[in-house]
Amino acid sequence: MTDNVVHLFKDPTTEEPTAPPAALTVAPEPSQRSRPVRVFVRSRRAVVGAVKHERTRTAARVTVRHGAYVLGGTRVTARRAWDGRTGARYERLLRAAEAAGNYEAAGEWEERLHRFRSERHKRRMDLLTAPQHVAKSAAIGAAGGIGGLIAIGIALAIATKNPGDVFTPLMALIELIRLLVVIVQIVWGPLMVAGPWLALAGLWAVGRQRATAPQWALPANARANDAGAPITPSIVVTALRDLGIAPLRNAIKEMGDAGAAMLGPIRIAGCGVEVDVTLPSGVETAEVQGRRKKLAENLNRHGHEVFITIPEAARTVRLWIADSGALDEPIGPSPLITDETISADYAKGKAPWGLDLRGDAAELSLYQRHLLITGKSNQGKTAALRALALWLALDRRVEFRIADLKGIGDWGMFDGLATVLVQGPTDEHVIDATEMVEGIVAEMERRVQAPPGTKFDPLIGIVDEAQVAFMCPAIGDDKRPYGGSKATSRYFMAVRKIHNQGRAVDVLLWEGTQDPTDQNLPKLVREGAHTRISLVLGTESQARMALGDSAVEGGAAPHLLRQGLDKGTVVVASDGIKIPAGQPSITVRTHYIDTDTAAEVAQRAKALRGAVTTLTATEGEEDDRDPLGDIATAIGDESRMFTQDVLKRLTALAPETYGAWTNGDLKRVLEEAGEEPKKSHGRMVVHRDHVHRALANRDTDGSASTIN
Repeated sequence: MTDNVVHLFKDPTTEEPTAPPAALTVAPEPSQRSRPVRVFVRSRRAVVGAVKHERTRTAARVTVRHGAYVLGGTRVTARRAWDGRTGARYERLLRAAEAAGNYEAAGEWEERLHRFRSERHKRRMDLLTAPQHVAKSAAIGAAGGIGGLIAIGIALAIATKNPGDVFTPLMALIELIRLLVVIVQIVWGPLMVAGPWLALAGLWAVGRQRATAPQWALPANARANDAGAPITPSIVVTALRDLGIAPLRNAIKEMGDAGAAMLGPIRIAGCGVEVDVTLPSGVETAEVQGRRKKLAENLNRHGHEVFITIPEAARTVRLWIADSGALDEPIGPSPLITDETISADYAKGKAPWGLDLRGDAAELSLYQRHLLITGKSNQGKTAALRALALWLALDRRVEFRIADLKGIGDWGMFDGLATVLVQGPTDEHVIDATEMVEGIVAEMERRVQAPPGTKFDPLIGIVDEAQVAFMCPAIGDDKRPYGGSKATSRYFMAVRKIHNQGRAVDVLLWEGTQDPTDQNLPKLVREGAHTRISLVLGTESQARMALGDSAVEGGAAPHLLRQGLDKGTVVVASDGIKIPAGQPSITVRTHYIDTDTAAEVAQRAKALRGAVTTLTATEGEEDDRDPLGDIATAIGDESRMFTQDVLKRLTALAPETYGAWTNGDLKRVLEEAGEEPKKSHGRMVVHRDHVHRALANRDTDGSASTIN
């Protein structure tokens, strides 16, 4: 076989001397066994394994749990006994009242303590003479008892004619005593053995009832999950103690177990509870308000589930604590959807808008109140504002003029309800919106100049996304800017005029804006609103702009709402809604009405009102206008219209031209065209057919058709 092997290396040309092979020695084979482990290492591993074993942990938890029950029950029982025998309870309550600054209650507890000590001293004095009275009473009782038994025995002996029966009752008593002694001798031994165990079981039961065992020692299925746990006085006091306010913490420590004295009754309020907290001396209400998030976490709630307000009482904060997760549940549909027979009354009614945090219906009065609503984008601002307008549309007396500067159709259902409807975000739409507001100003001034006592139908101007108007850079032919907040700004000055005088003649302005600043929502405009509403905002400074300083200082906190999660939740500062006494604002979860459903409600309003011609844009000032044609446009599809309504629509159509018109101007134009207003039920009206006939018959030279 070796002949077939081919070597892959060259044979050396010369052989070199090789050293003799080294002698091989047999080395001992290395041991395959591992290195021996020391005894104490093995013991330690065994002990650690045994300690960490689940059975060991379970046994340890059981031992600690039941031991803690016994120790805790002993402590509770001893304290009860001590409180019952001494004035310790009164002293604790006295210290708690003093720590809370309630010196009237402290005086009352001090008086009770003095009365308790006096009665205790009297009882102890009575004990000094008690042995004498007891011995005397025992002797008298024994003598009387023996005498009674002998008397019974005499009667028995007479009846049986056996003199020996005289002592039978007495011997029966002695036998009874002997029997009782025998029973006691039999029971005493087991009782002495079982007595300590029964006492131990009683202490264990008390400790278990008071939950004195630590949480980690309880079974997994019995450990408390504090999230969403019911609110109790001890939980509230502990949460306040751990709030990080040193005077409050020290006062609660001094109160001890009587810390609950600083709390009022815990009342169920809607989907949560409400409690008033009287703060100790040295603690400001603002300090507690500033730690709302930490307080919520101490109460095992999320930040949005705790609201802090300031009631009328001094040094008091009112906590409203929601049930865990309750604010994330929907509140149900609006009454505008569920009740098709609902009606509206501008002067006396209130709009069904939503629910407050207590679960009560939140209804808002709109009578003679300018309105401002603001918040971040896409948080439900337009839907909340539109819901109010939809309700008011069910009052046929109310006229709407609307400018939607977003222009995506959110207000499209008011086509046929509003006399003016501007929709769009461009500068041209802002110009139209400005002229619409100026037309409202002209109508307001006409009403102001009317004879005293004249009644007017409500006129509601709505500008959604008003920040677009304030930030508009367009400048008119008169060199006056449409936007801005200067005295020459057309939109700003028109709004200010309505705020100053409109309420008195039922001319109101509602505005909706986003992310308020001094530039897109001037101070004079936001302070001119009677009803101020805010959805979620980014900062406290914006909250102050939206609602005012007093509302925020009183607890209003729209900047603490959750963006995206609290859509439609608003904070309202207004006298038009019921607010708990002492609070400057209220939080409302508004009903959501989507666009399709809003269109259905609008159809009901249209059926109630009749046809209304909606102008989709106001026209600017022109050199020549056709008054007769404009009158026909104002009347629209209605067969006849009151002259006052015709004038209002003409003003909305061209405020610069018709803003100062009176009934005389209207009558003059119609008479020149061969027609004139007629009376119907005592009021002057203009007939559509008469106007169209005048248009058909007027002279071709247009002498009665233009204003130069």
